[in-house]
Amino acid sequence: MPQMHCNFFSYSLGHGVDLTITLPGVSPCDMDDPALLTHQMPEKFPVLYLLHGHGNDYLSWERFTCVSRYAEEYRIAVVSVSVGNTLYMDTIYGEKYYSTQLAVSRLSEKMDYIPITISERLFGEYYPTPNDHVKIIGQYRSYNNYSGVGNRLILTVFVKEILYISEADEEDFEKSKSMSNVNPNQIYLNGFICKEPTYRTTPFNREISDVLLAVNRSYKKSDYIPCIAWGRNAKYVQSLSVGTNIKVWGRIQSREYQKHISETEVVNKTAYEVSISKLEIVE
Repeated sequence: MPQMHCNFFSYSLGHGVDLTITLPGVSPCDMDDPALLTHQMPEKFPVLYLLHGHGNDYLSWERFTCVSRYAEEYRIAVVSVSVGNTLYMDTIYGEKYYSTQLAVSRLSEKMDYIPITISERLFGEYYPTPNDHVKIIGQYRSYNNYSGVGNRLILTVFVKEILYISEADEEDFEKSKSMSNVNPNQIYLNGFICKEPTYRTTPFNREISDVLLAVNRSYKKSDYIPCIAWGRNAKYVQSLSVGTNIKVWGRIQSREYQKHISETEVVNKTAYEVSISKLEIVE
């Protein structure tokens, strides 16, 4: 399976762009012609472009899907492109909104990739670029996905405020974080249990409870936020009934998992949820 890697400078984006090109193998009918095997491609292929990938890692297409198999089966050239910017735009009531991901380091140094939605009016004179260090304040919201593709529930942080952190501030932040053990990813929710909690244990005997929380917001709307409780919190929350009003503190996490489509096909997916560190009942 021929595969090529290359890099070129994009004057539109102002930085380098990486490409990975996967081609199907030579057709069996061409195997008897040495000239075709050594000097030229035996056929022209339609091109499929795959952008970004999970967490803006364009190589994830190769790791998490069978790109080479699709290239071979459908006789196509697959081009995976890293444009270094995952901003996508939508317009609602004349206001432009952009969607991207925020990479946040856990205390364990593992990264969470959190979907965020930003209004263009928050940008001001400065347009954010990849690798900018920012502080974001907002609301965690949910939307129904009617497209039939991907998760049925779309979760995103609706940004209310964005602050750009300078290199000096970044050094002070990293120093204070290491000294105080403060998690830079924090969330607080006040909502109602809208589905019976599911209690289970992992293969390592860790106790877990899955909780779906309905959080009310303005204009008689509600957001449905998946949460996960651990240890004593998991045992406690499993006894709570639907309709119980609780407060939770924790962090937003992204978690990769495998979904079995059939006996032979497995797809890699990403779940977004709130990992609860503290909870209490609202009396």
